[in-house]
Amino acid sequence: MPSDPVQALAQEPVDHRFKGLPPDAEHAGLTVGELTAQRRDLFSGGFTTPVLTLDADALSHNLAALKAYTERHGLAFAPHGKTCMAPQLFHRQLDQGAWGITAAVPHQARVYRAFGIQRIFLANELVDAAALRWVAAELVADPGFRFVCYVDSVRGVELMDLALRGRGAVVDVVVELGAGEGARTGARTDEDCRAVADAVARAGTLRLVGIAGYEAEVPGAEPESVHAYLRRLTGLAVEFDKAGRFPAGLDEIVVSAGGSAWFDAVADVFAELPELSRPVLKLLRSGAYVSHDHGWYTRLTPFNRIPEEGALRPAFRLWAQVVSRPSPTQAFVNAGKRDIAYDLGLPEVELLRDPVTGTERTPAAGSVRVTKLSDQHAWLETESADDLQVGDWVALGMSHPCTIFEKWPLIPVVESDGTVGEYVRTFF
Repeated sequence: MPSDPVQALAQEPVDHRFKGLPPDAEHAGLTVGELTAQRRDLFSGGFTTPVLTLDADALSHNLAALKAYTERHGLAFAPHGKTCMAPQLFHRQLDQGAWGITAAVPHQARVYRAFGIQRIFLANELVDAAALRWVAAELVADPGFRFVCYVDSVRGVELMDLALRGRGAVVDVVVELGAGEGARTGARTDEDCRAVADAVARAGTLRLVGIAGYEAEVPGAEPESVHAYLRRLTGLAVEFDKAGRFPAGLDEIVVSAGGSAWFDAVADVFAELPELSRPVLKLLRSGAYVSHDHGWYTRLTPFNRIPEEGALRPAFRLWAQVVSRPSPTQAFVNAGKRDIAYDLGLPEVELLRDPVTGTERTPAAGSVRVTKLSDQHAWLETESADDLQVGDWVALGMSHPCTIFEKWPLIPVVESDGTVGEYVRTFF
């Protein structure tokens, strides 16, 4: 059995846990690796609908695009793993030069460690005593493991210190600067940040290593307000350094921000950072880029503002099948809320395919629309009785990668000729 846990995923049996995969593969007792080796065609290889797919070319393109962007702007990169929770993609990101992987909650960090991730940035204050004990045990057992998390309150620091006493580990923390009233987490004022830093200095189990935040939470975010918030963040890093708040022996100062909507602003402001007493790890944390999407991030991506810097491609496609055509203007496909992301808008019809002839056609804009989702059906409205027929495969594009990935534990990766050359395993 492979010692590499990512390679070991290929030995999982193809079975009822995985939606959309060929039933005959389960009957034959195939493993995921054996099914992969068969290189089946998505449309003729026995896959059942609904089935979510990733486009192999788009996936590779997006990974390369952010690698190139971060390198051009002198940014380190810790993509947010909550987006995909897919160890195979984590390791592709690391192979593309990522510093580490960002997490939001302890369970995600545990998944990362199970698949060999050596650097984890947890973008939350961690006050769960059991989780902190786990972190301490990981740090003690593996001197090469680097873990950094937020702190944003004196009370939180005190709880962390209490849980970590006697555990033999010191946990690195960054003070989180909140993005303003009405935003999410983070110390709201500069004075609050100083108080949190002072509490860290009093705790024997924590080490202050930097400042971080999340610019997309700026109320009414627009370029001027986002840049202003990020300058507050970097200004605190400069102030803390001059005031000697970072401990002796610290090799680098961490300054971190960056979701998938404003990484251009992060690059702009981080480039303005003056030289500090130690090297600065300018850490970007965008995650949704890996698959991009057909709606929300298509509209929000910074590459719309800076097209000369690159572009991202939507990689997801959810194939469903028309199972009812009860009237000339109505059709139903066999995918619904259990399969489709819908928190940031209804899916869009991208492509239609005749399963008998294999003919694909792109519907005229707005001629076939998703109007509603049930648990297992999408409601389609059509302009003509000729638009669709029972049995047609319908490709849906969706918004919000985080809630797309989470619904599918094993996702075929499809090459340009329709061949499935890989399967991505997720762990939510």
